[in-house]
Parts: sequence; structure tokens; C-alpha cells
Amino acid sequence: MNDFKFKENYNIDDLLEIMAILRSPQGCPWDMEQTHESIRKDFIEEVYEAVEAIDLDDRDLLREELGDVLLQVAFHCQIENENNNFDFNDICDELCKKLIVRHPHVFGQVTVSDSGEVLKNWDKIKKETKGQKTYADTLESVAKSLPALMRAQKLGKRAMRAGMDFENTQDAFDCIKNETQELEEAMKNGDKLQIEEELGDLLFSCVNTARHLDIDAEEALTKASEKFIKRFAETERLVTLSGVDMTTLSIDELDVYWRQAKNNLKF
Repeated sequence: MNDFKFKENYNIDDLLEIMAILRSPQGCPWDMEQTHESIRKDFIEEVYEAVEAIDLDDRDLLREELGDVLLQVAFHCQIENENNNFDFNDICDELCKKLIVRHPHVFGQVTVSDSGEVLKNWDKIKKETKGQKTYADTLESVAKSLPALMRAQKLGKRAMRAGMDFENTQDAFDCIKNETQELEEAMKNGDKLQIEEELGDLLFSCVNTARHLDIDAEEALTKASEKFIKRFAETERLVTLSGVDMTTLSIDELDVYWRQAKNNLKF
């Protein structure tokens, strides 16, 4: 039995102690078995759930989900602490030093005129501190684990800083047309690998256009997906009211209901 003391209110030190107890021989068998790799997806899911709480504007849910994110941080820290590599204090120390170095206009003598200049200085300092000597290095540093649309948009943004970008939004949009034609040609040839490549180029072009329009491609697709779900649900409702099974209708017949659903929902 451990010597844990129950309290009215707990803080970060208590969280770290609880995590250490859970991972100890007297703790939880499941927690003891976990590795960075085994809880990797949990970390991702918790972050997305916190983001959803923000989207829902639900402060109570956000508080809970941020706690779950913090749990993941504590979990990974405890694993490394057991291996004598680093602990939570090391992470806090490194983070504080990073914030101080990247905010010379607050903790130093640098003067800035607006947030745009702040971001410019941030990128310059980040490149220096991470030892990135070329613009290609900055692209390579974009995490491969990011959602594809998000990663593509970050890559385009960083390439832009090196001067490699479309001159205007129309040029970016015209690239979509060109890539569409190339995809169509690949489809005619029937080469699966070529089709995949051209489809990827088309998606990347769409992301570049979104960036020039100052639209987040990931959010735009998320909204489109939500819109599709609502329209599908309304279509199914209309079909059901007609006393018909959706699976028995042709795509042309379903399209009639789909257009009615769009009209009902006004989007």
C-alpha cells in the first residue's frame, strides 16, 4: 500500500506523484505495461477531443479534455523519468528557456511594430536554435505525423518564405485546373501509381489555393464533411418517409432526394 495522501484539491505535483504510483510495482497493471508507442494514438485522440471542446465552445468540457491532454504529457514524462532520461521539470525548464529566447521583444532589447514582425523573428530564431541551415531543412522538420492537409499547408507556407510560391491566387487556382487534366489523362491510361501521384498533386494544389485564400484546408474539409453528414441524414429521412429502402434506389433516384435535402437544409 502506498503513502498517498488524499486532498480537497490537487496540483501538478500531485498528478506527477499519482502517475509515478500508477506505474510502480504497487500500481496499475495496465499503466505499467504502457510504452510511448502503445499510448501514441491516445495522445492524438485527447488533443482532438480538446479541439472539439473548443469548437463546441464548451468550457467545462474543455477543462476536462485539457486535463486528459496533461495526463498524456505526465504519462510520457514518467516513462522517461523511469529510464533516467528526463522528467517533468526538465520539460518545463526547456520550454521556459525557449519562450524567453523566442520573445526577445519581451525579455530582451528587440523592438517590434506588430504581430507580423513577431512571427518573422520567431521563425528566424527557431531556424537558428534548431540548426536549420537551409529552407529545405525547415520543410523536412514539418512533422510527418500531421494530418496530410495540415502538413501540406505548412509545407507550402514554409516554401513561400524562400520565395517559391504562386504570384497570386489565380495562378494557384489555375494549377488546380492543370492538375485535374493530368489526373484525367492518368485515369485514361489506367496506371494506378500514376493516378495516385496525380491525385496527390491535385490535392496539394487545392491546399495551396486554400492558403492563398487565407483558408485553413483542414478546417474547410472538416466543415464539408459535416455538411455531407447532415445532407445524407436528411436524404435518408426523406427516403424513409417515402417508405423506400435507400439501397434499392439507383444513384439517379437518390440524387432527386439529395437535391430535395439540400433545398430543405438551405446549404
